[in-house]
Formats: sequence, structure tokens, C-alpha cells
Amino acid sequence: MSREVSASARRITDALLDGYGRTYAQEAGIRLRDTPQPLYRLLVLSHLLSARIRASIAVSAARALFADGLRTPRRMAGATWQQRVDALGEGGYRRYDERTSTQLGEGARLVLDVWKGDLRRLRAEADGSADAVCDGLQRVRGIGPAGADIFVREVQDLWPETGFRAGAKGLRGAEKLGLPTSPGALARLAPDGGRAAFAAALVRAALDEEVVKTVREKARAPS
Repeated sequence: MSREVSASARRITDALLDGYGRTYAQEAGIRLRDTPQPLYRLLVLSHLLSARIRASIAVSAARALFADGLRTPRRMAGATWQQRVDALGEGGYRRYDERTSTQLGEGARLVLDVWKGDLRRLRAEADGSADAVCDGLQRVRGIGPAGADIFVREVQDLWPETGFRAGAKGLRGAEKLGLPTSPGALARLAPDGGRAAFAAALVRAALDEEVVKTVREKARAPS
């Protein structure tokens, strides 16, 4: 990459982070820490985001579930199917609410049975392998490759051994913005402690052409 291109990429990155540099966990009100409850809440959010539904609706549904007290696998598993359906409906997550309610209940029970409610146990089992983390997550009902990828993308600042993760959507966003599309090159652009926010911003660029337009215009504007 030439010096000129590198400077351009830095301006685009700075503009992207300035306007859209926040994780989806932050949007859902999750104060992400390497402790059991926020990690489980991120798993729920990742499940909801992986469906073919607008990200804003998934975030709203996650907030509604958490507001109803369903913040831990024990509380999620202990809720009735209808309670989960109602909370999802409050968040606007109606298209998949019944199936998702069932999956959330079954997934919570698996998290309790396999990892005693603590996803840090999965991290320990994976022993630094992002693929092993993804494989483990996909044991949870309703978590497929997309959901596992979202979880690892959002948790990467807490679990740095997984390496930089932008996911397929993030790489598509990078391409639209004219940024490099290799994870290694993108990792060098990401700020320390802000890889997850950078990756989430790239995803927003992939999903919204207005984000691309705004970032490009800001990057071209004189400082």
C-alpha cells in the first residue's frame, strides 16, 4: 500500500469511526465486560442480529428482553415461552418471535448445562482459537455461522486472541469505502481497544449506502 493510499485510508477510517464507531452491544445497552452476564447478553444480541431482519429491530428486541429481566441464561430459561414472545414483540421482533422464543429457551439451557452459565469457559476451551469459539457457539440453538461471527466480532477487544474480525459484511463495507479488504491491513487501521467498534462501523457501511457517502464526503473535506 502506498503512502498516499495509506493516508487516504486513514482519513476514511477516522471519518468512519467519528460518525459510526460504536458497537452493536453499546446500542443494545450492554456494557461489555469479561464477566458472565454481559457475555450472555451479547450472545442473545448476536442471535437476534443474525436473523434476516433490520439491525435496529434486533437491537430493540434485545433491549426489551433485558428490560424484562432476561439478562442471564437462568432467567431466560426460567421464563415462559409466552414471556419471551411478548418481550420480543415489544421490541418489534415479530416475524420470528415464536421460533426465536423457543431457541432462546433451549439455548439458555445449553449454556447452563455445558458452560455453567459462563461463556468464559468456552473461551478457555477454545485455547486461543477463534474457529473453536465459533464452533462452540454454534452448539447453541439458533446460533449459526452468522451469529457466531457477530459474537466474535463484538467481543474481540475483550478476547484479543481471536484476532481482528470484521466478518464478510465488514469486508464488504471496507470495499465500498475503498479501504483494504484483508483482515491484516484493516487491523492496522483499527485503533487500540477499538477493533470491535471499527468492525461494527464497517458493517454499517456494508448495510447503508448513506454511511458510505457521508464518510467519503467527510474524508475528502479539508481539515
